[in-house]
Amino acid sequence: MSALLKRSLSLACAGIACSLPALQAQNTNENHALTLHYDRPATYFEEALAIGNGTQGAILYGGTDTERISLNDITLWTGEPDREVTTPDAHKAIPAIREALDREDYREADRLQRQVQGHYSENYQPLGSLAIEYADGENTPRITDYSRRLDISNATARTQYLRDGKPFSADYFASAPDSVLVIRLTSATDEGITARLRFTSLLPHACTAQNGEIAAEGYAAYHSYPNYYGGVEKKHLYDPERGVRFKTLIRVLPADGRVKSFPTGELKIDGSHEVLILIANATSFNGFDKDPATEGRDYRTLAARRMEQAAAKGYDALLQAHTADYRRLFARVELDLGQTDPDISALPTDRQLLLYSDSLQHNPDLEELYFQYGRYLLISCSRTPGVPANLQGLWNEQLLPPWSSNYTSNINLQENYWPAGPTNLSELQEPLFGFIDNLTHTGRATAEAYYGVGEGWCLGQNTDIWAMTNPVGLQSGDPSWACWTMGGAWLSTHIWEHYLFTQDEDFLRKHYPALKGAADFCLNWLVEKDGKLMTSPGTSPENLYVTPDGYVGATSYGNTSDLAFIRECLIDARKAAEELGVDKDFRKQVERTLKRLQPYQIGKEGNLQEWYHDWRDQDPRHRHQSHLFGLHPGHHLSPAATPELAKACARTLEIKGYETTGWSAGWRINLYARLLDGQKAYRMYRRLLRYVSPDGYRGQDARRGGGTYPNLLDAHSPFQIDGNFGGCAGVAEMLLQSSESEICLLPALPEAWSEGRARGLCARGGFEVDMAWADGKITSLTVSSKKGGKTTVRFNGTSKSLRLKAGESKTLL
Repeated sequence: MSALLKRSLSLACAGIACSLPALQAQNTNENHALTLHYDRPATYFEEALAIGNGTQGAILYGGTDTERISLNDITLWTGEPDREVTTPDAHKAIPAIREALDREDYREADRLQRQVQGHYSENYQPLGSLAIEYADGENTPRITDYSRRLDISNATARTQYLRDGKPFSADYFASAPDSVLVIRLTSATDEGITARLRFTSLLPHACTAQNGEIAAEGYAAYHSYPNYYGGVEKKHLYDPERGVRFKTLIRVLPADGRVKSFPTGELKIDGSHEVLILIANATSFNGFDKDPATEGRDYRTLAARRMEQAAAKGYDALLQAHTADYRRLFARVELDLGQTDPDISALPTDRQLLLYSDSLQHNPDLEELYFQYGRYLLISCSRTPGVPANLQGLWNEQLLPPWSSNYTSNINLQENYWPAGPTNLSELQEPLFGFIDNLTHTGRATAEAYYGVGEGWCLGQNTDIWAMTNPVGLQSGDPSWACWTMGGAWLSTHIWEHYLFTQDEDFLRKHYPALKGAADFCLNWLVEKDGKLMTSPGTSPENLYVTPDGYVGATSYGNTSDLAFIRECLIDARKAAEELGVDKDFRKQVERTLKRLQPYQIGKEGNLQEWYHDWRDQDPRHRHQSHLFGLHPGHHLSPAATPELAKACARTLEIKGYETTGWSAGWRINLYARLLDGQKAYRMYRRLLRYVSPDGYRGQDARRGGGTYPNLLDAHSPFQIDGNFGGCAGVAEMLLQSSESEICLLPALPEAWSEGRARGLCARGGFEVDMAWADGKITSLTVSSKKGGKTTVRFNGTSKSLRLKAGESKTLL
């Protein structure tokens, strides 16, 4: 046993791991492989546990003196409908930018690009916080046998410990069927529970308390600016007659004892041995194009109805409905990558992560947990029509969150949804597709006002719940991130991807106009230069080049990433039109355009060239790798179809190295998997699972950089949820890859996973795969079809053709 492991075991024995008898009976059902578990309360957000029902979310700290529960609602944003174009004449600058680029005046092109900028996105807001302050008279209770855990197999959390030698527990879950957060407190002490409940919010609000219920009502700012914008003194603009409103109800239902209400808006539990606490919330958000103050939902009635219906059911019925609903989604996929030493798996999750980061320790349980945690998070934050998971999923405690906790569409929003198809959660993309439909409305105005394109729609780098599409910056943003045009082209490719996994023709017919509209913009945005079609102006997301004379710039023409997004978008739109039997002229136009697009180029270092000219990057190890889009998540580059370009992609990744942010590491796992390099994909997966200290922790042993926080949320840092989803998708990509016509099994299997089992992974064509393997070879294999179809299955160096009817399964090995 390593010295590091011995030290961790010694630390664990100081806590719950070596004081089992009192609580052992309550822990018998704990499955370490699917449980995040800790031996102390959380001090920081990055240690606390996240639960959510797709709309409501909570962060649980598990305190023993005061339990703090941070609350969120995914529809609670600043702002109002995005009905006006900030810079209506912006498109007039486009010809001048192109002229500057034609004469290779990149300084002038960057300067002029700032004229093609509009307003920033709005900010996602925290709802508030519930504090449960436990009172024990004049005595300080003795807390022992502490345990805090989140079981992602059923989406329930529990804090339990001995309070002066008597068992105490708090159970939590977020119910999607009943639209409430549920807390149950139980105590075996003679005097029962004495606690004070208080709701607070950073937003303007008022609280009242009566009949065992706290009622809070407030509103968000009608406009705000990002935390990084210095052009204004006040970042939030409030008006009680404007903005999104909210109503929060917190009801306490004691099994015995009493609940007292106070004029301060607080409640006191006095002498109860079991207490049910329900939290219901609703906002007035009623769609991207409805004024939330004058055209909003009846949020007061909605919150009250949710509370009454949940209170009438009681704890057991609420738990049963929640578990059945959640398991219907989560239980579709099982993954077994091997066995972890029981001494290691018994350690708290944060110590396991630290050990895993500091050694070459083998911990397949932790690797499985991270994969399944990604699926858990997607179920928990993506079930609200038209409101997809944002930059932090739905968990945010700050009025001015990093990057506004918005939808960043140059990778982050898209990466959130990479696991949906492969890990059998396709319907969780529905909020995204409703959102894309919203974007097409505002995106048409943006295409015309900012780019002079009268057909189709487009999207810049950022958007928000109001479906904002314009390039941001307010004429002062750096063009490297502010002036990007390809959000619509990239985002719309998810439509064809979803169809490939589901074979749902009704879905494709419904959303095809959005895909075609993005392609129409691309067709009309391209210009001819040097006999080829390319973009001008363009940027490569957040990256900068260095010209031969030393100028560091962003604006250029013929950038590889632009053309990669356009290629994939046009290919997908053409295939969709063919599948639906529509738009023959459009398909012909796409064919002609694809043949004339500026081709990929290989640079002098053997890398895939990012810029039209073979210029070096200001930062050769830059976190973005947008020009590799055609390899992943796109499909038009591959080792089989374009071997030289795939080799150049590999060389690009070699130059970039392994040190990067969390979400970027998640993307690189998928890129290496598509290159069929299992060892490098696995090395990057381990890099993603590198321990990062909570942001607020300032101890001498603080760990910084990209990776994973103690609660397994992604560390960009700070927290962004996209790395969780990219890592989850990367594991699936290592085990199964597919196209419209074939399924390839174990294409990038690392040596560490030479034996394993997976059930329920999905392949394009509407297929589902159950398989087991040993010594890197498939030992059992069953393929099922959802809608019926044919494919070729490749495994163990062989291939088998397969045709199945809808609902039919076939065992191939």
